[in-house]
Amino acid sequence: MNGQTCQVCGHELAAEARFCTGCGKRLVRESQTEDRAKEILNLRILYVMAGLLVLAVLFPPWESPPGSPPAYLGMHFILSPPEPEAVVSRILQTVELVTIAIGGMYLAWVFREKP
Repeated sequence: MNGQTCQVCGHELAAEARFCTGCGKRLVRESQTEDRAKEILNLRILYVMAGLLVLAVLFPPWESPPGSPPAYLGMHFILSPPEPEAVVSRILQTVELVTIAIGGMYLAWVFREKP
């Protein structure tokens, strides 16, 4: 076989192998680690994500007061405030914050700067 040798067990492998057939360890090529080390997350998207997180904390989602028909106001209440008895919905705020954070990190990774 004209290929590579496992650095853990010394097993000879094909050139295109990604895992060792002897011990099962993942084979890491030097060029892969160098390329990944140069990748940088997109900072603009991370800044936008941080701004949205701050807005989501400052303007939490509201639910209608008990006894009223259910309504979710979200950031809509910036233009029209919630009713006096309205309650901040902590579960909706948590969902909103987690969604913004996961979406922001994913987009920053998708649009990362590659070498």
